Amino acid sequence: MIGTKRVVVVLPAYHASRTLEQTLNEIPRDVADDVLLVDDASQDDTVEVARRLGLRTFVHPRNLGYGGNQKTCYREALRLGADIVVMLHPDYQYSPRLVGAMAHMVASGHYDVVLGSRILAQSATDGGMPRYK
Repeated sequence: MIGTKRVVVVLPAYHASRTLEQTLNEIPRDVADDVLLVDDASQDDTVEVARRLGLRTFVHPRNLGYGGNQKTCYREALRLGADIVVMLHPDYQYSPRLVGAMAHMVASGHYDVVLGSRILAQSATDGGMPRYK
């Protein structure tokens, strides 16, 4: 909670079993009131890892693609009463430690939306992004 604003972090997941726990461990829990994961029909053990970690988990029975996954993330965050939604990919290509800064920027009232760049902020390839992207 930031002031009176409820912050929900959403994780749109697809084959994220290897990086999910590291991502979750670095989300600032003093900012995030809730964290939820939406799995887009992964064929690895993303769902099992998410449940073991105690995450509120939603599973698509078939792959809806990135846009479909985002829609579910936002819909479920709003059902939880989110005032601020921070989308964080659980593939560890973005730093979870920036969740607080981004949520505070929105809570300040100066910004309606804050977008992060894995290219400008850090070496995205270190986080696993293929060079061709």
